[in-house]
Formats: sequence, structure tokens, C-alpha cells
Amino acid sequence: MRVYLPSTLADLARVLKDREAGPAPLSGYAVTPALREWYAAGDTEELEYAAMTAAARASLRLLAGDPEAAPRRVVLAAEVPDDAVRPARDEDEPARVEITAAVPWKKIASGHVDDAEAEADVRAAALAVPAADAGDEDASFTVDGAEGHELLWYATQELAHLL
Repeated sequence: MRVYLPSTLADLARVLKDREAGPAPLSGYAVTPALREWYAAGDTEELEYAAMTAAARASLRLLAGDPEAAPRRVVLAAEVPDDAVRPARDEDEPARVEITAAVPWKKIASGHVDDAEAEADVRAAALAVPAADAGDEDASFTVDGAEGHELLWYATQELAHLL
């Protein structure tokens, strides 16, 4: 199953050093039955994009918890065995899953990272995401500013060059 793992550049450095994302359990995002029900009109590509977007929002939450982190969202796309993925049963996040085992580096398919030009918007969004999650419309507008930046695709062998 394709799973999207929210991360930061600091976490990416650790994943590269350890040659795995972990330890388990890990929070990730995937095309779940709940996401299919929530976004019934979406095809597979749209559903995967929705899952990746949810992971990018979770990356903002990680950045909010670490004000010293470089303000760039990071999402790692990985192939995880189905039996290592459990739906989180979170009504607010239908794509959220729990991964019950560390993800080896060889199972990471790609990385998706903000361009440096997005840093100001990502920094503002990371500060605003707790209020946006609580329903603040102005904060949601600020978060949408970061989400307006597309994450760039990187092959795994290119990820070390981002650090």
C-alpha cells in the first residue's frame, strides 16, 4: 500500500542516517476506505493526492512543534505491506493510518518537499496551524497559503542533497 509519511528536513536527515523511518508506530496517510467514502467522486490519482495533502498538513503540525526546524514541508511516499497498515479511524482525518513497523529505506519510493520559495508561507502556516485546526478562519487562510505551494518530487537518491 502506498503510504505518505509526514516529515521535516531534520527528520529526513535521521531517516537517511538510520536507513529507515521509525520507530513504529508511525502516523501516515493513505487511500483508506474512509477516504474513498469521504471523496467518493475522486479517482485513484485524486485520492492519492488527497492523502499526500493530508500528510503535508501533518508536516505543518510537526513544524509547529519545532520552531527551529527549516520551514519546508516534507512528505515521504513509501510502499508498506498491507498487514502493517491500520486505519486510524479518525473522522476528521479519513486518510490517517497507523503503521505498525518501521519503514526500511528501500521501501521509500520518493520524497516531496517544498521549494525554498515557499518558506515564508510555510513558516506562517506552521505558526497558524493549531488555530486553524481549532476552527479559526483567518488561521485557515494562512495555512491555505502554504498549501497553495505544490510539493516538489524528488527521487530517493536526490533527498540527501536537500540537507
